[in-house]
Amino acid sequence: MSAALIAPPPAGSRVIVGLSGGVDSAVAALLLRQAGWDVQGLFMSNWDEDDDGYCTAAQDFQDARTVAAELGIPLHRARFAAEYRQRVFAHFLAEHRAGRTPNPDVLCNREIKFGVALAWARRLGGTHVATGHYARLLAAPDGLALCKAHDMAKDQSYFLHAVPRAELAAALMPLGTLDKGAVREQARRAGLPVYDKADSTGICFVGERPFREFLARFLPATPGPIESLSGERLGTHQGLAFYTLGQRGGLHIGGRAGHPQAPWYVAAKDPARNALIVVQGADHPALFSTALSTAGWHWLAPPRLAPFGCSVKVRYRQSDQAARADPCADGSLRIIFERAQRAVTPGQYAVAYDGERCLGGGVIESVVPATLARAA
Repeated sequence: MSAALIAPPPAGSRVIVGLSGGVDSAVAALLLRQAGWDVQGLFMSNWDEDDDGYCTAAQDFQDARTVAAELGIPLHRARFAAEYRQRVFAHFLAEHRAGRTPNPDVLCNREIKFGVALAWARRLGGTHVATGHYARLLAAPDGLALCKAHDMAKDQSYFLHAVPRAELAAALMPLGTLDKGAVREQARRAGLPVYDKADSTGICFVGERPFREFLARFLPATPGPIESLSGERLGTHQGLAFYTLGQRGGLHIGGRAGHPQAPWYVAAKDPARNALIVVQGADHPALFSTALSTAGWHWLAPPRLAPFGCSVKVRYRQSDQAARADPCADGSLRIIFERAQRAVTPGQYAVAYDGERCLGGGVIESVVPATLARAA
């Protein structure tokens, strides 16, 4: 992608780029400036900084300042930590308390980056906002369409499915047709010092710290039994909140008399008894589901009222899975997979696609285990 492929700015427009201190947002700002946009940067502090060595916000801000100086653009700084705790982190903790596994990055995009930050950008005179997301925003007969990035290994449309179309209409995502290597090369040629900066990984506010250690700061341990499908007690867990479906590590079961020498995996949670159910083998049938139901559905296309075929992702980086979606009268969706899916997890998101276009998504409320479907 070159600057020429970015639409020229409308008269009187200004774009506020969310500069995170990483290479992706830096190149987004670079390409927009080269295309003639009036570009300003905004560094967002979404988490209270700590001193345990895991928070990188201070260094990220310095990197964002360096990038802004190299590009010759103003850089603003805003703190959204209070909004983040109220709109994202509180939900994150509530879901874990309920034994579910949330994805806070989806809410962060909807509530913060394209919510309070968008409102802030407009106060700065911004007519548009831009990010370093790998996704494409294209015109469709029914309005704006969110589409997958060309670089499928980096596509982030899954994380953007909950952003309202009205907010997406004010967004620019210049990296949608680039692969990561090309982004780094653009940064290197422009002399941006973050061209080889490592990508951030994990949940934004957790960083590189051990996840269970972080979660234990906010949720008390609630020990309970680890059981096999037959009800045999195999050990003790520290709290359902600290485990997710399909998880292998951290169970501390070890070898058991009367059981084969095979690893154990989390297959289910029983909140009523505070029990964690485990099975042996990565391909055990109890780890698979044939269908799921969502709690509501957010459409990024005209709502479908009749059953329709689509592809679905139940987690980021998953390949497209063929499915049929049945709209329900309450606005939710029931999704039936052509092939049973492993570790479909309540609290996560199911996101539907028609080819490259994202149709929308919803929180996974319940699943139909493959073992139950076989019994029926």
